Amino acid sequence: MRAVLTWRDKVEQCIYDLAFKPDGSQLILAAGNRLLVYDTSDGTLLQPLKGHKDTVYCVAYAKDGQRFASGSADKSVIIWTSKLEGILKYTHNDSIQCVSYNPVTHQLASCSSNDFGLWSHEQKSVSKHKASSKITCCSWTNDGQYLALGMFNGIISIRNKSGEEKVKIERPGGSLSPIWSISWNPSSRWENFWMNRENEDAEEVIVNKYFQEIPSTLKSTVYSSQGSEAEEEEPEEEDDSPRDDNSEEHNDIMAVADWGQKLSFYQLSGKQIGKDRSLNFDPCCISYFSKGEYILLGGSDKQVSLFTKDGVRLGTVGEQNSWVWTCKVKPESNYVVVGCQDGTISFYQLIFSTVHGLYKNRYAYRDSMTDVIVQHLITEQKVRIKCKDLVKKIAIYKNRLAIQLPEKILIYELYSDDSSDMHYRVKEKIVKKFECNLLVVCANHIILCQEKRLQCLSFNGVKEREWQMESLIRYIKVIGGPPGREGLLVGLKNGQILKIFVDNLFAIVLLKQATAVRCLDMSASRNKLAVVDENDTCLVYDIHSKELLFQEPNANSVAWNTQCEDMLCFSGGGYLNIKASTFPVHQQKLQGFVVGYNGSKIFCLHVFSMSAVEVPQSAPMYQYLDRKMYKEAYQIACLGVTDADWRELAMEALEGLEFETAKKAFTRVQDLRYLELITSIEERKKRGETNNDLFLADVFSYQGKFHEAAKLYKRSGHENLALDMYTDLCMFEYAKDFLGSGDPKETKMLITKQADWARNINEPKAAVEMYISAGEHVKAIEISGSHGWVDMLIDIARRLDKAEREPLLLCADYFKKLDNSGYAAETYLKIGDLKSLVQLHVETQRWDEAFALGEKHPEFKVDIYVPYAQWLAENDRFEEAQKAFHKAGRQGEAVRVLEQLTHNAVVESRFSDAAYYYWMLSMQCLDIAQADPAQKDAMLSKFHHFQHLAELYHGYHAIQRYTEEPFSFHLPETLFNISRFLLHSLTKDTPLGISKVNTLFTLAKQSKALGAYKLARHAYDKLQGLQIPARFQKSIELGSLTIRSKPFHDSEELVPLCYRCSTNNPLLNNLGNVCINCRQPFVFSASSYEVLHLVEFYLEEGITDEEAVSLIDLEAPRPKRENKWQEITSNNSQTLRLDETMDSMGDDDPFTAKLSFEQGGSEFVPVVVSRSVLRSMSRRDVLIKRWPPPLQWQYFRSLLPDASITMCPSCFQMFHSEDYELLVLQHTCCPYCRRPIDDPGP
Repeated sequence: MRAVLTWRDKVEQCIYDLAFKPDGSQLILAAGNRLLVYDTSDGTLLQPLKGHKDTVYCVAYAKDGQRFASGSADKSVIIWTSKLEGILKYTHNDSIQCVSYNPVTHQLASCSSNDFGLWSHEQKSVSKHKASSKITCCSWTNDGQYLALGMFNGIISIRNKSGEEKVKIERPGGSLSPIWSISWNPSSRWENFWMNRENEDAEEVIVNKYFQEIPSTLKSTVYSSQGSEAEEEEPEEEDDSPRDDNSEEHNDIMAVADWGQKLSFYQLSGKQIGKDRSLNFDPCCISYFSKGEYILLGGSDKQVSLFTKDGVRLGTVGEQNSWVWTCKVKPESNYVVVGCQDGTISFYQLIFSTVHGLYKNRYAYRDSMTDVIVQHLITEQKVRIKCKDLVKKIAIYKNRLAIQLPEKILIYELYSDDSSDMHYRVKEKIVKKFECNLLVVCANHIILCQEKRLQCLSFNGVKEREWQMESLIRYIKVIGGPPGREGLLVGLKNGQILKIFVDNLFAIVLLKQATAVRCLDMSASRNKLAVVDENDTCLVYDIHSKELLFQEPNANSVAWNTQCEDMLCFSGGGYLNIKASTFPVHQQKLQGFVVGYNGSKIFCLHVFSMSAVEVPQSAPMYQYLDRKMYKEAYQIACLGVTDADWRELAMEALEGLEFETAKKAFTRVQDLRYLELITSIEERKKRGETNNDLFLADVFSYQGKFHEAAKLYKRSGHENLALDMYTDLCMFEYAKDFLGSGDPKETKMLITKQADWARNINEPKAAVEMYISAGEHVKAIEISGSHGWVDMLIDIARRLDKAEREPLLLCADYFKKLDNSGYAAETYLKIGDLKSLVQLHVETQRWDEAFALGEKHPEFKVDIYVPYAQWLAENDRFEEAQKAFHKAGRQGEAVRVLEQLTHNAVVESRFSDAAYYYWMLSMQCLDIAQADPAQKDAMLSKFHHFQHLAELYHGYHAIQRYTEEPFSFHLPETLFNISRFLLHSLTKDTPLGISKVNTLFTLAKQSKALGAYKLARHAYDKLQGLQIPARFQKSIELGSLTIRSKPFHDSEELVPLCYRCSTNNPLLNNLGNVCINCRQPFVFSASSYEVLHLVEFYLEEGITDEEAVSLIDLEAPRPKRENKWQEITSNNSQTLRLDETMDSMGDDDPFTAKLSFEQGGSEFVPVVVSRSVLRSMSRRDVLIKRWPPPLQWQYFRSLLPDASITMCPSCFQMFHSEDYELLVLQHTCCPYCRRPIDDPGP
C-alpha cells in the first residue's frame, strides 16, 4: 500500500474537522471561525463561509447532499445548503463539540459540553437533552435508529431517536481515558468475522498457538477461521454475504478511540468485541472507508495510520508536522484527506498494490490486506487463509505456499498430493523480519530478492546460499526441478537472463540482450525462451543456439503453452496474441496480463482478479492444416477446439490419406461411419491394395462428392463401383448417363434397382410397373398384394404362363388373403393344383364345392371330411361331426366324439340324450366289428354293453323327470313298470348318473298308489339303507310309516304274466327281467315298459335267415279253429286267458306245441323251430330284428296276433302300435333312436 500526495494546502488556523459532500466533489473544512470549501479534484479553494463568531469545532454533511451543518465555540449551530447558503441557526448553552446527520431521516444531532440537541427540518424547535459529562464525539448507526455519544468521562451513551438512553458503556479507564472519537462501521457484512474473533487476542497470530496445543494426530483437521489455517469457502460467500437484518444486535459495530490510547470495538448491545488494542498515541479522529473494510486513525503521533476493519495496523498514510485532528475518506474512493493542528490540509491517494503468486493452476492473492485466497483456476475452488496481519508477499509452488508478514514468513503445505486438494496447513514459520522486493518458494527453500541480490534460505530461516547480480533483478520464476535442486529463471534490468539452481552457487547466463527484461518464460521442453522487454517487444530465442527465432510487438507479458512446445501467447494493447510455430499471430480482444497458458486455457490477470479464459485453438490448427501438417494440427486440436474443428481436421486428414490422424479425430467426434471406412481401407492396404485413387474415391463418395468419386473410380478402372454408388443413391439418371448405351443386362439391373428405390420411397404403383417391365413378377405381385390391389394381381396372374408356378401360387395366396377365393380357385385350376383347391374350399368353408370335388377325386375325401367334421364340432354340431368322421373313415375320432357326448349328457342329467348316444355308440362298435375282424369280439362286447346302457338311461329318463320336476308326464303304471324294470336290471354296478334312491322312491310311491303294498314296503325298507337327499327325507319317513297300515300283499292285477309258460311272476323278481318258471326273458315295450306278448325263438341248425324269412312268407293255409282264449277286462287291466276246459288244440299250432313241451328245469331252454314250424307261421305274427353281421337275426312270435306291436326298423325296439304312433307324432321321429319318420330305415 502506497500513499501518493495529490494536493496540499495550508491555512493559518488549526483544522478541527472536515466533511465531504456525499458525491465527493467538495470538501468542507472547519478552520478558525470560518468554513473553507475546496474542490477535491485539484485542491482549489472555492469559497470561505463566514457565519460563526468563534472557532468552528465540527462540521457534518447530510447523506442526501442537500445541506450541511457546522458547530462552533460561539454555542451556535448553522445549517447551510449545498449552494453554500446559511438557512438556519440555533444555539446551545455551551460550545458545540460535534454534529452528526442521521443517514436515513437526516435528523441533526448537535452536542455541546453539557447537553445534546436533535433537530430535523420538519420541526421548528430543537429537542435538547442533558448529558452527564462533556460530549466529545457522536455517531449515528447505519439504520439511523440509534445515536452513540462519546463522553469526556470515558462513558459511551447510546440513545434512540427520541434522545432516551438505551445502552450505557462504561470503559475501564473512566475519566482518565476520555472517549475522543467513535464511528459505526458503514457495512454490516463483517459480522461473521467478528463473531469468530470474539475471544481472541488482537495481536497474536492464533496459528502458532493451535499447532502447539493440538496433538499431532489431529494436524490434518481443517480448523475454523481462528488463525492462519485454511478453510474452504464458496466464492465471495464468506466476505460478501449479508447477514439477516433482523438480527439487530449484530448489524452495527462501533469503533471507539480513547485517550487511554486504546482502540476498541462494540456491538450495539454494548458488548465488547475482542480486546482493547493499544495504539501508543492519543487518537484524535477515527473514520471508516465507505465499505467499512479499513479504518483511518490520526492523533498525537503526527501521522494517519491505516488499520484493517478488525484493528490490525497496515501502515502509514502520511506523516505530518503536527497533531492530526481530523482525517476522512472521500466517499466511494481510495482518497484520504488529513487536517492538522498547524493548518495543513493534505489530500492523498492510496494505491493498494496487487500481492499475488501463480503456479500452473493455482493462484494465490491478497484480500483485505490480511487474508490470502488460493484459487484453483480449473475447478474454481477457493480457500481463504486468515493471517491477521499485513500480507506483504506471496509465493506459491507445487504444494508449497509462502506468505510474508511484517515480522515473519509462514510456509504452508497441502494436506495431500491430490491435484485438486485445496487444504493447506502450516509447515514452518520463519520468525524474522525480512526486506525484499520479490519472494519465491521452492520445495525446501525460500528465495528472497533484494535489489541485485538473491538469498536462498531454508525453511528454518538459515541462509544457505547467496547470489550477487550485475544489475537489478526485474523478474524471477521457478521453472521446476527435483526437490532441493529447483531451477530459477532470472531476468535483469541490463537484459541479462540467467538460470540458477538453488543448490549451486554459480549462475548460468542463458543469453544477454540489449533491453531490460520485464517478463520471461521457458517452453515445456526448455528449448526456447520467450522474453518481454521494456519496449513491449516479445522476443523468442533458441536456448541452445542463442538465435533469435522471431519477435512480436505490443507485448506486456508472455507464457508458453505447458502442453504444446510450439505454442505461446502474449498480451498487450488490449489484445491476446496466440502464435503457433512460425505462423502469423492470431489475435483476439482481451484485457489484462497473460500469466499462464495450459492447454486451451489462458490465465489472465485483470486488475485484481484472475480468470481462466477458454481459448479455442482453431486458428493455429487451421494454420497447420493449410500446410498439410496433420499430426501437428492434431496435437493443437488436443488442446481444445470445437467439434466442428475436429470434424474439419478429420476430413482434411482423410482427404490427405493420413488415416491415423483421421481415425483419432473421427473417434473424438464419434463418427462411426467414417471410422468403418478407415478400417476397411486399412484392411485393404494390408491385403496389398495400393491404388490411392480408389481409396480417395471411397472417401469422396462418403463425403458426398459423388461426381469426383465417379471420375476417380473410372480412372482407377472400377466403373462398376461408380454404377453401384449411383444406384445406391437412387441417382438413376446419372447412372444412365454414366453407363451410356451399354449392356442390356446392366440396363435391366438399373430398372430393377430403380423399382426398388420407388418401392422404398412409397411410390409402389410406379415400382410395380417397373418390376413388370423388368420381368420381376414376384416383386410386383408382393407389392400389389401388400397394398390389396386385386385388379393388378388379376392382370398379372392372367398374363403369366401356367408354367410359372411360383408367381402364380403367390398370386393365389394373395387372393386368399384378400378374400377373393374365386380368383384364387381360378389360379389353382390354371396350374392344376387340385390339392390347394380343396384346401381353399375347406378354408373358405365352401363345403358343397369341396364335396363335389371329393366325388370326382375320392383321394381328397379325407382332406375334405376331416376338416368338415372338425368345423361341425367347433360349431356344436357334434352328431353331424360324428357322422362326418365316420364318413371320412376316422372311426376312432367318431367313437371319441360320441363317448364325450355321452359322458357330457350323463353329467348334465340329459338321460334321453345319453340313451341316444349310447345306442349310437353301440351301432358304431357294431360297424367297427363288421369292418375289422381283429376287433370283433371286443367290439361286440362293447355293443351289448352300450345297448344295455342305452335301455337303462332311456327308462331312467322318466324316473329322473318324475323326481326332479313338479309334474309327471307319465302314467302311474308306466312309472311303476319302469322302476321295476330298472330295479331288476341294476343287479350289479349302477351306471353313472342313475340314482337307486330315485328309482326306489318312484317304485315305492307308485306301488303304494297302485295297491302293490308288499312291493312298496320292500322299496321303503331298501331306502332305509341308502343315503337319502334331504328333500325326500320327510316323504320317505312318512311313507314308511303309512305303508305299515296297508295289507302285506300286492294287487293281482299288477302281476306280470309270462306269455311262454303262462306263469304269473311276482312283482319283485330275484332273477331279474325273466320268467321265474321257464327263464324266458321278457320283452318290454320301449314306451310303457309293459311285458309284450312276444316269445323269442331260434332257428334250427342249417336254416339261414333268408330261408327262414322265405318259409315264413309262404303263408301255409290252416283251418280256422275256435278261439280258446278268453278276454277278461277289469278296472285297471286287460288280460287274455286260455280256456282250458276246451279241448286242447295245441297240436294244430306247432309253435304252441314247442312252447308246451320244451320247457322244464332250472336252465333256460330256448324255443327252437324247424322248417315246418316256420312254414306254419304267419308273416304278421313274426317280428324280426335284422341285425347286420356279425350279429344273428332275432325272431319273435306274437302270441296275440290281434294286439298290434310295432318295431322300429332302425333300433329294433318294440312298442304297442298305438303308443308308437302317438310318440312319432309328438317327436316326428323314433323316441328311442330318433330316426326321422320319412327315413326308410337303416
